[in-house]
Order: sequence, then C-alpha cells, then structure tokens
Amino acid sequence: MLERLGLHRRELRAWAYYDAANSAFMTTVLMGFPIYFVRVPAGALAADVARSRFAFATSLAVVLVGLAGPLLGALADYRANKKAFLGAFLALGASATGGLFLATAGHWVLALGRFVLANVGVMATLAFYNALLPGIASAAEIDRVSTAGFALGYLGGGLLFAFNLWMIAAPTSFGLRDAGAATRLAFLSVAVWCVLFAIPLFRHVEEPASAPRAGDRGSALGIAARRLGQSFRELRHHRDAGLLLLAFLVYNDAINTIIRMATAFGDEIGIPPTQMMLALLMVQFVGIPFSFAFGWLAGRIGTRRAIFVGLLVYAGIAVYGFALQTTAQFFVLGFLVATVQGGTQALSRSLFATLVPKHKAGEMFGFFGVFDRFGGAIGSFLFGVVLATTGKSRPAILSLIVFFALGAWLLSRVDVERGRRLAREADEAAPGVR
Repeated sequence: MLERLGLHRRELRAWAYYDAANSAFMTTVLMGFPIYFVRVPAGALAADVARSRFAFATSLAVVLVGLAGPLLGALADYRANKKAFLGAFLALGASATGGLFLATAGHWVLALGRFVLANVGVMATLAFYNALLPGIASAAEIDRVSTAGFALGYLGGGLLFAFNLWMIAAPTSFGLRDAGAATRLAFLSVAVWCVLFAIPLFRHVEEPASAPRAGDRGSALGIAARRLGQSFRELRHHRDAGLLLLAFLVYNDAINTIIRMATAFGDEIGIPPTQMMLALLMVQFVGIPFSFAFGWLAGRIGTRRAIFVGLLVYAGIAVYGFALQTTAQFFVLGFLVATVQGGTQALSRSLFATLVPKHKAGEMFGFFGVFDRFGGAIGSFLFGVVLATTGKSRPAILSLIVFFALGAWLLSRVDVERGRRLAREADEAAPGVR
C-alpha cells in the first residue's frame, strides 16, 4: 500500500511530511490573517485603506520571493546546501509567523511587517524543498511521491485549520478571552506545526551532491549569478522544460485565480462567510484521496495525460462557476476543485523535475517558483477589470476557459521523452553527479 501511495521509503515519507508543514501556513495564515488584520491591528483605519495596505504588503512578499528564488536556488546548488537554506528560511518564516501572536489592536505596521517576513520565509523554502525531490525519487515513482506530498499537505493543513476554526468559534472552551486571542494563538500554532513537521526532512533526506562547472571562480554569490544566467540560456537547450514552464504559468494562473477569488466571488453572490470557511475546509479533506488518485492515474496513462484530465475538469468548473447561484452549488464547486487541484499541481511539479538536470534542480525550481508565485496575477487582474467595468465577476470566471485551453495546447507541445533524455545526458556529462 505504501509503495502504491509513494511513501514506501523513510526519506520519501520525511520529504512528504514537509508538505504538511507548509500547508498549515497556506490555510490558517493566508486564509485567516486578512480578516484578522482588517478587524484588529488595522481596526482604527478605514476598511478600504486597511485592505489596500494589506494588498501592497502581499504584493511585496510575492515579488521578493519571486525575484530572489532563482538566485538562491543557484547558490544552494553550488554550495550543495539546499537543506541549510531551507532551514534558514524556515526559521525566518516560523519566527515571523509566531510573531503574529503579538499583532494586537493598533499595531498594523508590526503585523504587516511580520506577515511579509513570514510569507518570504515560508514561500522561499518551497524552491529548496521541491529541488530535493529528484534526488530521492526515481523516474518511475516521482509522480506518486509528489502527489503524496500534496495529499499529506491537505491532511496536515486541514487538521490544523479545523482545530483553529474550532478554537476561534469557541474561545472560552479553551480558556481564551475572545476570538481575537484565539486567532493570535492559531498563528502561533502554525509556527510550531511547521517546525515539528520539518524535522523528518532534516534527519532523513540526503543532500544532493554539487557538480563543479568550468568558470566557477570568485565569490559564491557571483558564481551563483553566473550559473543562473547560464541555466536561463540553457533553457533553450532544455526546450521541453521551458515549454512546460510556460504552459504551467498559463494554466496555473487560472487555477490560482479560482483559489484566490473563490471567497470574493462567494461574497459577491451572498454566500455566508461561515459556509465559505466550511467549504474551504471540505476542500482540504476531499483533496487527500484525489491527490493520491492522480498519482495512480499518472502511472496508468502518463503524467502529461493526467494533467490534461485535470485541465479538462477545470474548464468544466469555470462553466459551472459562471452559472453558480446557491450555497449548495458553492459546496459542489469546492468539491470539484478539490478533485483536481492537488493532483494537477503535484504532477506539474514532478513532470518538471524529470525534465531538468538533477545537478541544477535548485536553480531550475527557482524558475518554477517564479512561475508558481506569479500564477493568478493575470487572472486576478482580469477579475478586477471586469468588476470595475461591469460590477460583476461572472464573465471573468467564464474567460478562464481560455487559460486552460491555451495551457493545454502548450503542454501538448512538450516532448516528455526528449526532455527526460536531454536532462539525463546533462547529468551524465556533469562531474560529481550521482
């Protein structure tokens, strides 16, 4: 059973546990902090001013991680210390997340500063985490391992999110004064959770070896920058990895737009906030078996075809969302998203991992992280334009079909076997690569 799930070796389970660590941040903090910030730390500000400052802070965090990711990945590849970089940024993210416990009424500057640092810390770890995957999983098992990580992420993030919702809904049952105190304690719980579930990775996942390259002279940062520029140019040689990055940018933009705009759209059509939170919680648990299922499906029909299945379902979701009217239909929409969200993104990660040389995994996943972090920017901007001109977001939902269709077409141009062969040849030509 563990082999079918992709969790049959200790290092595979240790790697997948980290998805449970960072997913807690994605659920409790990213979903809960925006509401808490407007009501408590920025409660003395006008609501629109508070939201705009939060939006600017979020954009700053995204830009910082997106721009620094590839360079940090190249530096980690050169020094063969991906785990050390992951640990350093995890320490930053966890301490800043725990520091949100001190973000009380009136302290909106402190709250935003720590929120930005928490985002930078936790999000930056993902490039190093993803880059460890090719070193521990063979080509035959990498899809199952990647989807198992997403499944454990759904489980871990969902369990802590459920507990924190319970604590916020009934604070006196936990000896807390009010929902505000419970929310601050929830942020602290995420910091502890992230550290605990990261421990197995540091203990049992081996650090990949570094491959020296001609011209590696000077400071480590200078070498990393030169390597990064070289790898960017070499993406033309690894054409299929580059095409996958472009396809991922397009269809992942639509996926992230659905994730980010779901509650805004639900609020627009009158879905009660408590029902939206329950729907989001449902997504976490429904996503568990379906993430595993996509790993199995990739083994049967191939990784690329399994992603096509996910994109087809997403196109149907866009049509369904356009016609959505009731709370019950919102839950159906959440269920449909849960069936494909984790699997599609996990298989995109594992497919990319097989198309790039292992000795350049850090910097290549730095590029992957840029495309992942900025996913949703175009779609969210489209939502804003449509809302500004029509007052309704339904037309923007329907337009996401174009993103899924274009992304699928670009993905169809990826020659998986050629890409994997070129990646193997690059590793074989690099000295010191196992």
